[in-house]
Amino acid sequence: MSPAAATAATAAAAADRSEIAFFDLETTVPTRTGQGFAILEFGAILVCPRKLVELESYSTLVRPSDLSLISSLSVRCNGITHDAVVSAPSFADIADKVHDILHGRIWAGHNILRFDCARLREAFAEIGRPAPEPKGTIDSLALLTQKFGRRAGDMKMATLASYFGLGQQTHRSLDDVRMNLEVVKYCATVLFLESSLPDIFTANSWISPNATTRSRSNGKFSNGGSSVSSSTSGQKVESDRILSLAIQGEGEAHPIFSLVTPNADEVVKSDTVRPDAFSMDSLSVDLRAEPLLSDVAMEEQPDNQDSDMSVSSPAAASEGCSGYAGFLEPEEVSIPSIRASLVPFYRGSQRIQLSHKGAILQLCCNQLRVRFGVNDRFLNNAGRPKFSFVVDISPTLCQVLDACDGIAQKLSVDSGSSSEWKSVVIRKNGFANSPTIRLHIPTVNADVPRYETEIYRKESSGSSEKLVFSQCNIEEIKPLLSTGTSVDACFSLDHYDFQQNSGIRLVAKKLFIYSN
Repeated sequence: MSPAAATAATAAAAADRSEIAFFDLETTVPTRTGQGFAILEFGAILVCPRKLVELESYSTLVRPSDLSLISSLSVRCNGITHDAVVSAPSFADIADKVHDILHGRIWAGHNILRFDCARLREAFAEIGRPAPEPKGTIDSLALLTQKFGRRAGDMKMATLASYFGLGQQTHRSLDDVRMNLEVVKYCATVLFLESSLPDIFTANSWISPNATTRSRSNGKFSNGGSSVSSSTSGQKVESDRILSLAIQGEGEAHPIFSLVTPNADEVVKSDTVRPDAFSMDSLSVDLRAEPLLSDVAMEEQPDNQDSDMSVSSPAAASEGCSGYAGFLEPEEVSIPSIRASLVPFYRGSQRIQLSHKGAILQLCCNQLRVRFGVNDRFLNNAGRPKFSFVVDISPTLCQVLDACDGIAQKLSVDSGSSSEWKSVVIRKNGFANSPTIRLHIPTVNADVPRYETEIYRKESSGSSEKLVFSQCNIEEIKPLLSTGTSVDACFSLDHYDFQQNSGIRLVAKKLFIYSN
């Protein structure tokens, strides 16, 4: 073959891989430390980058090498049972097909950079084969975190689908990738309208669509097999028409390529948002494993504290936490009276709220001993350190928190969450008889950042003095909460569900730190 012919053949092969591969995995849910994930289902659609219509689809259940990994928790998350996959092909059986669909194409999906891509690499490594490599990636979690985070609530696909009125998420691969495509279309449509008429259409001018549920045309997947289909007309919705006005470029100038990150392993810190709302450059964000979402509400409180570092006159605080309005000691809590309910959070989203006899449950504990002092390893969504410390807890507090965990986790699963639940009580090898909890000290992002937690120094005489800090600095707060220090703590029990992690975060509202 002549060099010219070879070049033409290479160009033709590249053109043949121009489709965007939206894909999704359903997996088992680990139930113990060190247990990995096993793929239970793979689903993908190939999408035309010019018209954003579906060209082909493929889905199949997958039989894991160890069927015992399919726990009851896994079944509750995606409905895939032991019997459904017992006669399905193994991953080795479908590896050629998966590789052919994905290799050399742009990959798209929700949270694929942190989850699906990693699971694929693991699956190919287990059978001793090289994994497919993408031409680029579009992670809609990163995209919507930057562009729609405040208006669309948490970044879960179910919440986003509800926000755009696209129906209920099924947690099945082929349905989810089609829903993902529709979410991206609607996102692009809204951004296009906002950028076209910025004085009329703004991020705050939209009416929530959650009151109306639109139907969407999704092919039904039949359990226990694979399917290959071709779509000639695609799913025609109003967003297609609007997007066709914007998608006019060719090659690398095509707007869809501005969504693409170079490869599946790169997660780049996002740049400053550009004035043009439709510009989708630098959509990748630095996503940390620590759940961040619940801190947003904390950071929006008004700033009403002095800014200089000093010790104020004695505060009119109670002798200890006991009797502080709105907070219960563990001994005052009746476990059968604890309830969990879903309450509105951000637009279109909900969070779990724990209550006790009709009132929001907040706890107050005396003489908690600090086991591990303050750390600031994690950042909040504004890029500032998140402060927390670990304390030993009593058996009574442990019982109350375990009960709260169980009640909230059940509601989380019943409401359709597939996130991994993190226990609020920390139990580690070697400390089986001495459980701990992590108390968080939230910060408020104002001109001068401050702690939202009220912090007092408590003297041996029983009097308390309120501490006021000039800045949120670990060097100022760390000496106050060193290992072995005793504290009285009033704290709330805040539910979070972010980036496939869910649980209860204990947020300190008031701390009384005993003088040594």
